[in-house]
Amino acid sequence: MGYTIAEKILARAGGKPSATAGDIVNARVDLAMSHENTGPISRIFKKIGVKRVWDPERIVIPIDHCVPAAAEKNAVEHKEAREFVKEQGITNFYDIKAGVCHQVLPENGHVVPGMLIVGSDSHTTTYGALGAFSSGIGRTEMAAVYATGEIWMRVPETVRMVVDGELPPLVSAKDVILNIIGTVRADGCSYKCAEYTGPTVERMTQSSRMVLSNMAVEMDAKAGIVPADDTTASYLKGRTDKPVNPVVSDPDAVVEREVHFDVSELVPQIACPHKVDNVKAVSDIAGLPINQAVLGTCTNGRVEDLEQAVAILKGKEVHREVRLLVIPASRKEYIAASEAGLLTELARSGAIVCNPGCGPCMGAHQGALAPGEVAISTSNRNFKGRMGCKEAKIYLASPATVAASALKGEVTDPREVVV
Repeated sequence: MGYTIAEKILARAGGKPSATAGDIVNARVDLAMSHENTGPISRIFKKIGVKRVWDPERIVIPIDHCVPAAAEKNAVEHKEAREFVKEQGITNFYDIKAGVCHQVLPENGHVVPGMLIVGSDSHTTTYGALGAFSSGIGRTEMAAVYATGEIWMRVPETVRMVVDGELPPLVSAKDVILNIIGTVRADGCSYKCAEYTGPTVERMTQSSRMVLSNMAVEMDAKAGIVPADDTTASYLKGRTDKPVNPVVSDPDAVVEREVHFDVSELVPQIACPHKVDNVKAVSDIAGLPINQAVLGTCTNGRVEDLEQAVAILKGKEVHREVRLLVIPASRKEYIAASEAGLLTELARSGAIVCNPGCGPCMGAHQGALAPGEVAISTSNRNFKGRMGCKEAKIYLASPATVAASALKGEVTDPREVVV
């Protein structure tokens, strides 16, 4: 009998010759990540009574959610994280200038195929884009991981998303994942491993694959994995000296089900308030006035995303009643976009270019909305209050759709402005 990627990784981490869906493993963690919530985690850690973390070299701590600190509360959290890092000798620390954790870890070579990674953030699933089993956990669980390096896990069933077809112009990975979530629904992968396969996925860049894995949790998946291949190896070249050994599912591996998607005629998609699986074609709600547009965050804040926006906005002006916020996912992406002239073009169009970080996605500082306002964003969640106001509405879409909407001042199908 064959095994899935999830089964193979968790069997290895659990020290077992094999494991199948439903088995319980006490897994040894390869890498653990926390961000601003390191402060609260450190307090729980100290209550456990353990003096030192299990392995300071296997812990990565970026500060990214509210940077620079917006208030004393945030500054205290940052201070606690810095103090914990010094106290424990954690060398993989990225202060406020580095960017969003889910971009910082892959681009700095911390993630390689076959790893078991846990993070105290739900979108830790992002690292599955590089063939790792990566999952978000709670603060108490993370304190225990920091103390022991181990975590109890049930091996999840795998739901295989098979994507085929050539993507039409102005349709991207964000449209693909929104279409998948709209089809499978928000609870369609509860405690499952979403495995993204098929010719379309194989042709995707590493950045596009990260969009798929990032939003796996919006189907309630435990992990979202893209099998590692030459694209993965190329991305990791020069970023890490760790061996790159892809783990793939066996041809006869048992999966719970396969869901097939033909994207050859897919149109731009949009997730409407207040659920990520409330997905429609952009054209169905075109014309809805917007107040704010957000381009960036850990989902779509990379150079290829900014390029899509510039292709629409170059030489044009953002609508006078729209605030367009641009937030690169990391300092490295910011610099690359700057050197390519992308940030200059966006600024000329009237965009407000912000520092790398989570920004308005969490609603703590940058880009908070007012009651009654409408935002369209490339981020990953549109729940009530997500951008700081329960009386506002958030729509999720691709970089191209966000740029086109910012240009017109209303939800706009990008195919209508690019001819």
